[in-house]
Amino acid sequence: MKANQLTLIPILALLMAAPALAQQQPITIPRNSPLAGGVPSGTATPEPITLTIVDAVTRSLQHNLGVLMAEQDTSWAGGDRAIALSRMLPNVNGSITEARRKTNLEAFGFPLGPDFPRVVGPYNVFDARLFVSQAVFDSNASNQASAAAHRLEAAKHSYQEMRSLVMLASANTYLQALATQARSAAAEAQLASSQALHQQALDLRSSGIIAGLDVVRAEVRVSSDRQRATAASNEAQKAKLSLARLIGLPVGQEFTLVDRIPIVPDETITLQQALDAAYANREDYKAAIEQQKAAEAMRKAAVGEQLPSVHVNADIGTIGLTVGSSLPTFNLMGTVDVPLWNGGKTKGRIAQATADLQRRTNEVEDLKARVYYDVRSAFLDLEASREQFEAASRGTELAAQQLQQSRDRFAAGVANNIEVVQAQEAVAVATEQAISAQYGFSVAKALLAQSIGNAEEALLKAVQGPKP
Repeated sequence: MKANQLTLIPILALLMAAPALAQQQPITIPRNSPLAGGVPSGTATPEPITLTIVDAVTRSLQHNLGVLMAEQDTSWAGGDRAIALSRMLPNVNGSITEARRKTNLEAFGFPLGPDFPRVVGPYNVFDARLFVSQAVFDSNASNQASAAAHRLEAAKHSYQEMRSLVMLASANTYLQALATQARSAAAEAQLASSQALHQQALDLRSSGIIAGLDVVRAEVRVSSDRQRATAASNEAQKAKLSLARLIGLPVGQEFTLVDRIPIVPDETITLQQALDAAYANREDYKAAIEQQKAAEAMRKAAVGEQLPSVHVNADIGTIGLTVGSSLPTFNLMGTVDVPLWNGGKTKGRIAQATADLQRRTNEVEDLKARVYYDVRSAFLDLEASREQFEAASRGTELAAQQLQQSRDRFAAGVANNIEVVQAQEAVAVATEQAISAQYGFSVAKALLAQSIGNAEEALLKAVQGPKP
């Protein structure tokens, strides 16, 4: 075995072993997920627009379907709270009636003599009145209002969580589009290199320096690289389509990406600090706690159906045969409702509320454990992706040097093009690993911020860069 082939073995081993490392996998969003959708806005322009990562993130917060649905859920929860609270607040309404009546007094039980008319009228009745109702004590209503307030807080936390998820999804999709675009460009460059080497092999074959088998190898390589370039170009276009849909670009709008991405800063905190921050800042954890409190309040509300309730009802107004002759009247009434038996309905509601409370409690405990594992996994992924990034950068340099040396030896006629083909494959693998490592390193940093609960702040700093 030749000396240069001996040096080729460790380089290929380094590059081919890289995919087997614990690599940060691309974040995939299901096609039917609200995060993958967006509400198109605006009109497509004839000329392509330039879309930066800041533009993509900003637009996603305005037009992504997930954010819009979370915002509507928050509005719905606000309406639910207002409805529940109305049972505890005064209810006021008024009415004005003008009636023409003819009344059978005997039908109402008046003891009338034979000379007294049984039917009176017709006559007019005018009545203008204001009605007021107020709950003084109603355990069921007050606890239902408390539950609705907790559900509203949970919806607000879920909305903030969705904002950070959408920011992460849009930034990740933008980076994926850049990565596929870089792979496409690398594949085109490799195809151009293969075509040049094929032409070089043809020239050397015409000069009688190499055998025809070397030309065949070069032609096979050209065919393989052409297929790779076509597939990479297709993936790049599909990645751009996914980004356009996620951020709600006008249908059919062409755009170009900007590859100047500020470096995502590292989190300079310990694992324990990250865990403390996660439990204090994670919006999904806060939302789960609020849902648990809402379930507790709903159980109290169910129990409160067994307790008496006190209400005050009043009305004040004027009544008479005409507007001018009407006289002021009022009515004030206090009511105590004591539940005695409702066929077991209250018992059933308590059982349902108890089961829902237990379910919400289990969800909180599960999420608390998930926060711990998310943070631990994010730390592991960050360290692994950092090492991969450093190794991939060095591997790219070595592969480029190897290819240049192989081409020089082939042109001098001291080696066949097997070495060149192997070197080309090493460059292709190194390029792919460098792109994946750079993408994975950035995503690992973003996922750590997401697991801690400050993803929105971290991502804004990352995409906007430091302030002047």
